[in-house]
Amino acid sequence: MRIVVSGGGTGGHIYPALAFIKEVKQHHPDVEFLYIGTEKGLEKKIVERESIPFKAIEITGFKRKLSFENVKTVMRFLKGVKECKNELKRFKPDAVIGTGGYVCGPVVYAASKLGIPTIIHEQNSLPGLTNKFLSKYVDKVAICFEEAKSHFPAEKVVFTGNPRASEVVSIKGGQSLAALGLCEDKKAVLIFGGSRGAAPINEAVIAMQSELKKRDYQVLYVTGEVHYDKVTAALEKEGAADNMVVKPFLHQMPEYLKALDVVVARAGATTIAEITALGIPSVLIPSPYVTANHQEVNASSLGARNAAVVLKESELNGDRLIQAIDHILQDEKTFKEMSERTKSLGVPDAAQRLYNVLKELKAKK
Repeated sequence: MRIVVSGGGTGGHIYPALAFIKEVKQHHPDVEFLYIGTEKGLEKKIVERESIPFKAIEITGFKRKLSFENVKTVMRFLKGVKECKNELKRFKPDAVIGTGGYVCGPVVYAASKLGIPTIIHEQNSLPGLTNKFLSKYVDKVAICFEEAKSHFPAEKVVFTGNPRASEVVSIKGGQSLAALGLCEDKKAVLIFGGSRGAAPINEAVIAMQSELKKRDYQVLYVTGEVHYDKVTAALEKEGAADNMVVKPFLHQMPEYLKALDVVVARAGATTIAEITALGIPSVLIPSPYVTANHQEVNASSLGARNAAVVLKESELNGDRLIQAIDHILQDEKTFKEMSERTKSLGVPDAAQRLYNVLKELKAKK
């Protein structure tokens, strides 16, 4: 089977695509892939580093306000569609999947016009502009949150989950917390605000130090490289708790997740896919700076099912944060119930589900 994958702009679109490719290749080594992205996007560097065949096209996203730049975008889209049709005719894929970001537009649209089976994968509870547009043309729409279903044609929707869940579950062994300076026999909490960190989360962690010193659990605190020096200086002044280890960044963070008991993080689709697959209770602090405030909807999906404690950034402070962690960890019954609820929302076979949909579409064509 030959599959074209396209997704770009942010890691939330790229990493699920890579996870899908890796998981399929592991179980179906004869499958051939081609990744189509942009020359300047994050995807080129990341995908080529994984030795996956990559083709770049020129395309930009629409501005949400009326702009002459949108006229140029339409012209680039039409040019991109023509370019994609030529590439698709050359590669002859059995199916095409788009995982989000404006680069998917011409790729998936061109495939649909050529009669190639197509599917889009929506990671969030609120879909982006490109996936809303493409949903009119594709054969299937794969979702990760039931809340996304109402935004697409009902007859096309299939629930697959996020392939990042499959990837994190398939990690063998994982990394030891002892390598980070933590105890193996104590409950451990991971706090992080994404790859670049988040200042409001950092401020709350600094403010909770005096209370954290009194707790019998430990914290692995990832500041983000941009914030590390400022945060460590503030912690030194405040008096850092002995039961907390501070890191600027964690490479291969998924390899540590299995050893953790609670995660405090933003409510991005990738994070939620990983913690639900592993059954890790969480304190979710949705970023208010994302398109259509979709992280708040993501978080609410878990909060409504008592699988996470949800804190709005506007309400965040040191006391509220440590109280939320205490709520999960200081009552064993609550901890076990939240773990079970979280795991019930996970889809560890997401990559295989997505692959099965593509196989079914190919068989029908």
